[in-house]
Amino acid sequence: MRLNLIAATSTIAIVLASSAYAVDINQAGAKQLEESLTKVVPESVAKDGFVTVKPAGTRYEIIYDFAKLLKKIEPGTFAITGLTPWSMFATPLETGLWSMEGNNSLNVSGNFKAPGQPKTDFTYAIDAFLFSGVFDPAISYFRSGDFSTKAVNFSSKTEAEEVSASFDGMKYKLTSSEGATAGTTNFATSGSASGFLEKISSREVPPVEIRADAIDFAAAVNGLPASKVRDIIMFAVDHADDKKLAVADSDKLKGMLRDAFPLLTSFNETIDFNNLTVSSAAGNGGAKNVNYAITLDGPTDATRFGVGVTAEQISFASAIVPAAYSAFVPHEFQLQFAIADMDFAAFGDEFLKVDFSGDTSSEDSGKKAAERLFKGGELVMDFPKISAVSGVYDAEFSGQIRGRIDTSKDYSMDATVLARDLDKTIAAVQELAKTNADLNQVSFGLMMAKGFAKTDPDGRQRWDISVARNGSVTINGQVIKGAD
Repeated sequence: MRLNLIAATSTIAIVLASSAYAVDINQAGAKQLEESLTKVVPESVAKDGFVTVKPAGTRYEIIYDFAKLLKKIEPGTFAITGLTPWSMFATPLETGLWSMEGNNSLNVSGNFKAPGQPKTDFTYAIDAFLFSGVFDPAISYFRSGDFSTKAVNFSSKTEAEEVSASFDGMKYKLTSSEGATAGTTNFATSGSASGFLEKISSREVPPVEIRADAIDFAAAVNGLPASKVRDIIMFAVDHADDKKLAVADSDKLKGMLRDAFPLLTSFNETIDFNNLTVSSAAGNGGAKNVNYAITLDGPTDATRFGVGVTAEQISFASAIVPAAYSAFVPHEFQLQFAIADMDFAAFGDEFLKVDFSGDTSSEDSGKKAAERLFKGGELVMDFPKISAVSGVYDAEFSGQIRGRIDTSKDYSMDATVLARDLDKTIAAVQELAKTNADLNQVSFGLMMAKGFAKTDPDGRQRWDISVARNGSVTINGQVIKGAD
């Protein structure tokens, strides 16, 4: 949601960079600004008056009539009511930057139908969307900004399913700084949303309600060549109606992409759900805190993409889980995994061989680019930590798996498994086996595993496991299985 709102306001402002406007506010300046703003929309829409600009005291008022933008869409495919114009105010500063601000609301309803899909009815309302910031024509983006929304509500409904979501309000801030490489910029945003509520119901699944007291988030992208990305977007708009690019235009696009590469040097995002609860007829659950994080970093020839999920103070109550098994439900969980050693430099080189003019070799070039992303077709997956803790177990896994993107049979693995109080876990399983004989095999397997374990200084038991590509398996240096 927050990124969509930032994108919307930045798209509206993006062509303020087309030329430098005088600090004096007049009709000539308004006309020049209006002509520049219409460059980012199809010519047919621009002629309909989608964008208008007029002097407003010491600033310009920019009005966007979104109904005119959508009126050419086939009514049988998409229909919307309640869409009113939005306005923002732009003040040219003597520094060459622009001061931007706006205060708008939204309350629309409608429906859409995708081919082969049922009709979907929707509503979308924002009591207020306020923003103020400083726009930099040199990078065609906000240098800084404060954004907030009040009372956001959304719903969608088909014959088989209904979804609604809302939150009381959201606040977030955007900042920027110069990147390490000339011509690049670092952007960061952070904020929070309060009173989140989502309801889901369908014919097949009982109603589900998801709540969170607050959602905190932060994101940062470094080394973005903002002005070059702007030029690529403008090129795409100019050629949006072309069925295929001319050879000269294809070469031009390749040159622009080559000049902009790499598109960034790193990216990271974190989202924290505070007091998350899930309620349904099947049971209730939740966690005091759930954290989600993604990262993309490293040199272009050895890039690493990582994902992490952590849940603390987990609770779960359901008739689906018998009381005797409740102790096995984890109250803490952590998952970290990453795809490592991706070669985006080689990917970019191969991708730019694609013929954007529509030659049949484009598909093959795209496939080769994907293959070169993984060096020699080698896929490397890291698992820095996977852990779970409950009343009867405390286990942790870490390791690395190497394989190939063209087969699931050729792989190797090096991993470490750690367990605390394994005797307690075995005893709990044996107790359950008194009423479920199938668990005797699990108990036997745990006791066998204990026989192979080593004991670490902190008392945890350790298994260092190695699976070679030839099929052999060793645990703590002992050969458990020979080569295939």
